[in-house]
Amino acid sequence: MLCPLSVDCDDVPVSEPPSVSSWPAEPRLLDGFDAAALLVDGAGRITFANEAAHRSLGGQDTALEGQHLVARLFEGGEREAVSAVVDQVLGGSSWTGRMEMSRGDATRFTGDLTCLPLWRDGAVVGLLWVVQDPGADRDSVRAARRLGESLGRLARVTAELVMADSVETVNKIVTTHTADAVGATIATLTLREDGQTLRLVGLRGGSEHDAKRWERYPISTRTPSSDVIRTGVRLILTGAAAIADRYPDLADSARGERSVVCLPLRAAARTIGAMGLSFPGTRHLEPAELEFLEIVADTCAQALDRVSALDEAATQTAKLEFLADASTELASSLNYEATLARVARLAVPRFADWCAIDVVEDGRLNRLAVEHVDPAKVELARALQERYPPDPDAPAGPWNVIRTGQSLLVPVVTDEMLVASAVDEEHLRIARELELRSGLTVPLAARDKVFGVMTWALAESDRYYGPDDLAFAEDLARRGAIAIDNAELHSQTLATAVELQQAVLPEAMPDVPGWEVASYYSPSGRTEVGGDFYDAMPIGGGRLALFVGDVMGRGVAAAAAMAQMRAAVRAYAAVEPWPEAVLRNLDLMFARYGTEQLVTLVYMVLNPRTDDLVVANAGHPPPVILRGDRSTEQLPMADGAPLGAGPQRRRQVRVPLRAGDTLLAFTDGLIERRDEDIDAGLHRVHTALPSLVRAGLSESLRDLVGALREPSQDDDVAALMVRRTV
Repeated sequence: MLCPLSVDCDDVPVSEPPSVSSWPAEPRLLDGFDAAALLVDGAGRITFANEAAHRSLGGQDTALEGQHLVARLFEGGEREAVSAVVDQVLGGSSWTGRMEMSRGDATRFTGDLTCLPLWRDGAVVGLLWVVQDPGADRDSVRAARRLGESLGRLARVTAELVMADSVETVNKIVTTHTADAVGATIATLTLREDGQTLRLVGLRGGSEHDAKRWERYPISTRTPSSDVIRTGVRLILTGAAAIADRYPDLADSARGERSVVCLPLRAAARTIGAMGLSFPGTRHLEPAELEFLEIVADTCAQALDRVSALDEAATQTAKLEFLADASTELASSLNYEATLARVARLAVPRFADWCAIDVVEDGRLNRLAVEHVDPAKVELARALQERYPPDPDAPAGPWNVIRTGQSLLVPVVTDEMLVASAVDEEHLRIARELELRSGLTVPLAARDKVFGVMTWALAESDRYYGPDDLAFAEDLARRGAIAIDNAELHSQTLATAVELQQAVLPEAMPDVPGWEVASYYSPSGRTEVGGDFYDAMPIGGGRLALFVGDVMGRGVAAAAAMAQMRAAVRAYAAVEPWPEAVLRNLDLMFARYGTEQLVTLVYMVLNPRTDDLVVANAGHPPPVILRGDRSTEQLPMADGAPLGAGPQRRRQVRVPLRAGDTLLAFTDGLIERRDEDIDAGLHRVHTALPSLVRAGLSESLRDLVGALREPSQDDDVAALMVRRTV
């Protein structure tokens, strides 16, 4: 209907925005037009008609001024149709088209119309209605000119489509510029979303109800657009009766007499959508106009196909970048809770407006992470999860994904779905506040085990998920599941490794009068068991035997060799404890039973009666003594190859050891660093010992290891420290 404005345009100075040419301030100047020209106020009343209007539209005894434009010039259903034109122009947009009208003598004719808004102080106060009566033309020059102008406008539209770089731009060109070029008051752009679903991308001139109703609908629904997309053939319906006859469910008497043209959008032998134009009245398009509209439709399809290809390339690039970033995060730490939370943050808003990750713990879903583009809705999502946890027995939802290992894709979330799944009114209210439009839930599965689910949802952004998005999310979920699995395996294996290590290492150091003994062992942090071993044992007469060794390699084989070596050393020491004899017997054992393992070992006997120690070294780093006066002394370097390298001539060396002296023996993990000679590491030991060894031997040993060990060095550390107290 008309938009009522209580303004009389008789004496209104007509001015327009800079984009529109200004009209004369004096209405009488319109008498110079050879076409009928009417000034109409905001209420739809004719306030001025030029002489040409009186000749072609008026009657002998009937004045045009003061009459309602629509009621005076149009009949029946045309009145509702032309009301849409008036509304459009009073809204600030000009319109050019063709409609059937009545003269004052009751005869009918089809006229070419141009309607322009009249502005004052930035507001539309009326309109200028110009009518060209083809019957008044005495030659075809004027008609040809009108057609040429229409085709010229369509040509400009085609040029715009060639340059379009987004669906939004194409939509504007089709629903606004194309419609204006041919005089359509309603225009639609509908695209095929998938094999079964159509999406209304653009609508001009329709209602909010229309936009909501046709936002998405099955291709099987009978509409002009769906028929054209299915068949690939253009559709022309002239008059409301023809529309109602073919589409009785779509007939809308409030829109009056109308005509419809719907054109397929074809690209690469596919019909990807349809362009619909609705005209007021019974509009008959010229063949040249129809041909040009076909060209516009083809150009539109090519533009959309080009934009789709560019978008797909950009999407694939973004997905690859995202997977690379996510994989880096997942591989950066064995703390899968923190890494999955960072992955959730990466997904928002690139691929989701809302991302949640839940894992199964003790028979319930524990939410590890939730991210939302709107921070306020993060708490809303948490409240929904806490107050209304998913039903483990529900036939759909996250628990069903966990049970079956099958993903769930909901392309369009409807209010009916929310109502059906809501437990109570409060549950429904919270779900509605999240404004979910589309969603998917994928299992976090690895090695035939489902650890939990990852859920993506779209809400604020005007996007919907499809099969490609589901496959992408499943790929990411598999990577996340592997991270969880690796973390669990690492935790289990590390716990087993530590238990195994502790089982073969001494539980505590012996309590021997005259001696204070401290030990230290630290794995490298890897899941494999190391080969470092040590022990200290009294052998009578106040003497103390101790050794530190290192089985080369890692894993179960190294752990087994470590256990064998510790047991063998203790056994040989019980029979003949002197270092030379112990190493000689070990060499014989290796030679007789054969092994591919190499073992370094330093073995010592400390004797308080003789104030000395006796040491033999098979390829191991030399121990260091901190004397009572705080000076340091290094024991002799190894005099032979590691055990397992073949029979060797072993010799033992005697070194003084008095009350107050402290002995430090260690494995190479304490001193070795990449690209550095062992002497540099030994020098650090000599430098650190005097300042770090204090009254508490165990604390001193921990501090010493902390100061000397290279954090990045991937090796175990074992150390023994013995102080002679008397």
